[in-house]
Order: sequence, then C-alpha cells, then structure tokens
Amino acid sequence: MRAASHALRPAGKRLGLVPTMGALHEGHLSLVRAARAQCDAVAVSIFVNPTQFGPNEDLARYPRPFERDREMLEQEGVDLVFAPTVEEVYGTVADKSVRATPATWVTVEDLSGKLDGRSRPGHFRGVTTVVSKLFHIVEPDVAFFGQKDAAQLAVIRRMVCDLNFPVEIVACPIVREADGLAMSSRNAYLDATQRKEALVLHRSLMRVEELARAGERDATKLAAAGRAEFVKEKSVRLDYFEIVDAETLDPVADVSAGALVAVAAYVGTTRLIDNVLLAAT
Repeated sequence: MRAASHALRPAGKRLGLVPTMGALHEGHLSLVRAARAQCDAVAVSIFVNPTQFGPNEDLARYPRPFERDREMLEQEGVDLVFAPTVEEVYGTVADKSVRATPATWVTVEDLSGKLDGRSRPGHFRGVTTVVSKLFHIVEPDVAFFGQKDAAQLAVIRRMVCDLNFPVEIVACPIVREADGLAMSSRNAYLDATQRKEALVLHRSLMRVEELARAGERDATKLAAAGRAEFVKEKSVRLDYFEIVDAETLDPVADVSAGALVAVAAYVGTTRLIDNVLLAAT
C-alpha cells in the first residue's frame, strides 16, 4: 500500500485518503468527490475495525458488501482501494491466531470520554489507533471525514495535532435523505416504521436551530427543547442530547460563540447519531 501510495504521487502531488468501514452510501461518496476535487490522487480504505466496537455492539452483523463498494469506488474514479484483513492491521499472537486487541494503543485521553466516548467506552481508543495506523501505512497529505461523526472528528483533529501527523484533516458536510435523516450504513437495519421514527433526531436538531435563529442563546433551554421532541416519540430511546464546544466537546452555557448540537438515540436496537453546528452570532 505504501509503495502504491508513493508511486501515485510524484513530487508535489497530493494524495487524499477517505477512511471507511465500507457499506458505502452517498455520504461516503461525497467525501470521495471532495478528495478528488482537492487532491491529485485518492485512496479509500475499507476496514471494519473490531477495536471500536463494544462487546454487545453490531460487529458481527455490520454490512460488508465489498464488491458493491469496490464497483462504486471504481465508478467515482478512485485510484486505490485499501482493504486489509484484521490480521494485517493488528497482527497475530504466538499461536498465529489473529490478535484480539493491539499491544499498542493511541488514545486521546481528554476527548475520548465525551459524547459517544462516554456512551461507548473504548470506542475512540479503537478509532484513533486504527486511523493512526492508516495514516502511517497510506501516508496521505489530506484525510476526509464526515461532519456526522462530529465527536470523532474532534478526537482525530486533536490526535493529529498532538502527534504532529503531516496530514490535513478536512470535514465534509452531512449528507441527508430527502426527509432529513442523516445517511448512515446503520440505516439499513431500520424497518419501515423505525425509519419514520428515526426522523425525530433531525426534528430535534431543527427545533434547536430554529430557536437559536430566533435569538435564544441559553444552551440549557435549547437542549431542553431538543430533548422534548423525544417525549413525542416514545419508541425512540434517547442516549444523549448535548450542546458543546465543537473542538473541546465541553458543555457550553451560551451559544453566541457557536456550538455543536449533538444527539444519539436508539431506534429499536439501532443506535443513530446526528448533529448540527450553530453559527456564531
């Protein structure tokens, strides 16, 4: 992979990386198109990373339509697809079996316990470890991530800064279905009824954005209005609804300087996330 990366970019050429877990949708493809627009060559990684899944999460049933993904990327003009095995990424132990967990972790201590990190202990440790490996292997100049995973984006930016990775991080806007539902590989788990129920995530964010545009600056009042939307959709279980600083993920009292409004909820057994950025006023 590293040799192919070097061969693709003679002196002065920029390589963009789009890290994914596959099961691609229009959201992923928007990252690919952004990479193509800003870089001379584009690599996409496909790796369902076991270390970012908790013991009772959906690792075993996470969709893996590799051939479909490969064809989609070929149609988008991607130069390289890197799809390593777990053994290739994390190595083996003495008896040659695949290592269950790496011996070395990369952890962003402060941020990794906030938002999704609080709800999914160990999740961001798995994310930062595998992303750091991908950066070392692929050696991109630029890496593209979706704004939908806002907490992940903050964690990766801090990691890149703290470890002096020579990689520019580009955040791309959330891509939504026509009715507002944020695109996600996990949407495939929803049945028709759940698909409608899931729209409460977007409604809650739009309610907060509406109030903020009307002049409300108190984050406590705004968050309460967002949570109130879930009272109307009793079949959906709210995990968190928070208004935080987009960089530190710490709660804010006032949104005048801008803020990240982030939500996570369970629709049936499927956990979905979404967010909106409030502009400074």
